[in-house]
Amino acid sequence: MAHSIAQIRDNTTRARHLMQRSRQQNFAVGAFNLDNQETLIAVSKAAQKLNSPVLVQVSEAEELALGFENVRDMVDNYKEEYGIEMYVTFDHGAKVERCKKAIDAGFEFVHIDYSQYKKDATDEEIIAKTKEVVEYAKFTGALVESEPHYFGGSSNLHEEDIDYEEIKKTFSTPEGARAFVEATCIDTFAAAIGNLHGKYPVPKELDIELLKHIRSAIGCQISLHGGSGTPLHYFEEAAKVGVSKVNINSDMRYAFRTTLEKVLADNPKEYAVVKLMPTVYEAVQKVVEEKIQAFGSAGKAVN
Repeated sequence: MAHSIAQIRDNTTRARHLMQRSRQQNFAVGAFNLDNQETLIAVSKAAQKLNSPVLVQVSEAEELALGFENVRDMVDNYKEEYGIEMYVTFDHGAKVERCKKAIDAGFEFVHIDYSQYKKDATDEEIIAKTKEVVEYAKFTGALVESEPHYFGGSSNLHEEDIDYEEIKKTFSTPEGARAFVEATCIDTFAAAIGNLHGKYPVPKELDIELLKHIRSAIGCQISLHGGSGTPLHYFEEAAKVGVSKVNINSDMRYAFRTTLEKVLADNPKEYAVVKLMPTVYEAVQKVVEEKIQAFGSAGKAVN
């Protein structure tokens, strides 16, 4: 059911208050990808158990499978059923038009990533497209997130090691972050400090000192994409520095698929797969709970 503009604005105001609390109380909020209803159940159960605020997010592929309005309704239903503080975000929206649809559907957060749509986009193009979404979002109060260049990796299981000498060439800089934030007036800056999308055979390494300089350079919120496969102590440090949002996807997908494969193999004569799913979402829930604890958001929900 579509929300009224008053309801949407009330939700986005609450979302803004959450981001302010995260800065004041030095915790980060997990943004967990929603592949299906089972992952939403897993996130909801973890949030309820730990009394933690959470974001659930869909990328373009997930949104095309589920639909903006359906995602909005599902999140609202589980939010009410579990009595939790939960918001929804459109992650890596490559086109301005899709970001606008997410805002119209009542998403509290939207991430415009124009460089994903056009890899060779100029700085001027990225800034212009980002500003267009920022301006449109003012009507509902939705928080807009962006970054000035293409973000590395992909939300999958990678077999190659991480070439940090190459990755460092795409790290954010304090000066670049400040210039981009001032030019676009975004609410959240997606920092690149060693975080990559996907799960790799080696642990990721985050440059916390660089993060501190970026934090000092900008006044808006900071997010970290590509949180999967990152040693948990980095999240604890990042939250203390002032990161407000951390994206988790591949760790959840890995737990989902490997557990599903096992329960299917263990139950070859069970064709009502729905009966096997609790074991699967319980495995995903454990991943979510682990991240929530590291982010410091347990016990921080306001309902």
